[in-house]
Amino acid sequence: MAQYFEVHPDNPQPRLLKQAVAILQKGGVLAIPTDSSYALVCQLDDKNAVDRLRRIRQVNDKHHLTLLCRDLSELANYAVVDNKQYRLMKLATPGPYTFILDATKEVPRRVSHPSRKTIGLRVPDRKGTQLLLQLHGAPLLATTLIAPGEDTPMNDPQEIRERFEHEIDAVVDAGACPLEPTTVLDLTPMATGGEPSLMRQGAGSLPAIGL
Repeated sequence: MAQYFEVHPDNPQPRLLKQAVAILQKGGVLAIPTDSSYALVCQLDDKNAVDRLRRIRQVNDKHHLTLLCRDLSELANYAVVDNKQYRLMKLATPGPYTFILDATKEVPRRVSHPSRKTIGLRVPDRKGTQLLLQLHGAPLLATTLIAPGEDTPMNDPQEIRERFEHEIDAVVDAGACPLEPTTVLDLTPMATGGEPSLMRQGAGSLPAIGL
């Protein structure tokens, strides 16, 4: 049965989030709030946890998983980023944007897109999530929490607990999240002089970042 941590949305309690991090570091899969909806997360380098995360969501290896990063300083280990790409991301982070970038060799093959060798990255603007990432000390692998057979992301932590309590290890409840997904931008064309490609319009405004 999943553990349940109620954290304050504006002043999250480090003691509770340290317990959540301990579960992650033992191979756990958690439901956590972001600035778009709740997400399922696990450690990047834990194959069993990644496989579980995909099974819970019922997605295959062609489904893009996303790295949740605390800030842009963590990106270089996982993505190939040039100056133009970095400047654009700096305007947009933290915030409800996901960026598709070429993955480095540091990214395990099982979590990058199998044909394109790309990875999605985002820096969430949510205090509890930021503190969780800080306490964990590394990015987390994430996917939007959408129940199998549904189209809408989940944003009610009590409902998540009832639906997934035997499949995940913990729920971090910081109240309801927005239901609008992130805006997804493919930045890989910029590496060869092209323009960013909009893959999904979501909560992130394009004019706000000069697009």
